[in-house]
Amino acid sequence: MAEAELAETTRQRRELSETIDVVVDAMGSAKPLHAMFSGHYASQLGRLAQKDQMLTGIQQVHEARVMKERAKGDRLEENMKEARTAEDREEADNAIYDLIDQHTMSASPASGKVGHS
Repeated sequence: MAEAELAETTRQRRELSETIDVVVDAMGSAKPLHAMFSGHYASQLGRLAQKDQMLTGIQQVHEARVMKERAKGDRLEENMKEARTAEDREEADNAIYDLIDQHTMSASPASGKVGHS
């Protein structure tokens, strides 16, 4: 979920950057129509810059959450592998104990043959 939010914030920042470029180009234009709106463009650029700062902060929070979630996922995967190894080891130990028990049972003398000389 954090990755999806990070992707959305990144997309918004990319779109905002494109809008800022358009406004900056309009402010630098030599066309008289753009000159009439230069004050409007300047205030719009200020608002866009504030929004970019806000999105930058949000993006940093999302990046930190993504890193935290990945680290948590890595720990869970490592714990799962360790648990699986322990289960496999226990299964192998039990198989050896079963073999030892079977060998011990088959090697013991029959009760009727003990003690008769």
